[in-house]
Amino acid sequence: MNLFSLENKTVIITGATHGLGMAMAEALGKAGAKLVITNIFSEDLDKAIAYYTSIGLQASGYVFDVTDENRATEKVAEIIEKEGPIHVLVNNAGIINRVPAEDMKITDFRRVIDVDLTGPFIMSQLVGRHMIANNGGKIINICSMMSELGRNTVSAYASAKGGLKMLTKSLATEWAKYNIQVNGIGPGYFATSQTEPIRVDGHPFNDFIISRTPAARWGNPEDLGGAAVFLASEASNFVNGHIVYVDGGILATIGKPSNED
Repeated sequence: MNLFSLENKTVIITGATHGLGMAMAEALGKAGAKLVITNIFSEDLDKAIAYYTSIGLQASGYVFDVTDENRATEKVAEIIEKEGPIHVLVNNAGIINRVPAEDMKITDFRRVIDVDLTGPFIMSQLVGRHMIANNGGKIINICSMMSELGRNTVSAYASAKGGLKMLTKSLATEWAKYNIQVNGIGPGYFATSQTEPIRVDGHPFNDFIISRTPAARWGNPEDLGGAAVFLASEASNFVNGHIVYVDGGILATIGKPSNED
């Protein structure tokens, strides 16, 4: 089990103040990692750090916007100075804007691309340079099923997540020679506070997800922990450029007829 240990490893996780990001951070911390959490809101960050420390994890927080290249450059340098070498980067921060394509403002489209694609590139470049100098590291990009599939009203998000999949493969190709593994995690549909209103029996979307997912359930946030620990640990040292879809099997099937059990 030492292959999966993250003892003496420092992990930066962007946006891990709630939901799936927090679940992954908790799993990484329980595997022994020292957590460095970033967010643009100091109040949310303070609450998250208080939670992590209350359950016995090592955690510190830094407030900055990953799309601000200059600020990110300053903060990454500060993190390295204060926290020591960075072994793992998890590009988790992201937004979504559900608007029909014909109605979406170009400024809103660009903002989604900026946060969900350009931000991960900025962070990967900054931390990647540090990892190159240190002869190794792990980068995990949080992709989506929308890295593979389209869906109504998410043209900007799907464009960004599709781009993030290809950024993952490109960085893996360029940086493998430096002993850096770059992979992604693509969550399916998960039971979070955001999906709670539609996760009731009889709700059309809940029924659709249950019927569309071979596992016949929504994912629980802790279901992402194993994939995160695997890709952050030595167990994945020869895994590079892959997206691990944690989706209960949705992407494995065309689905089933409505009259099939």
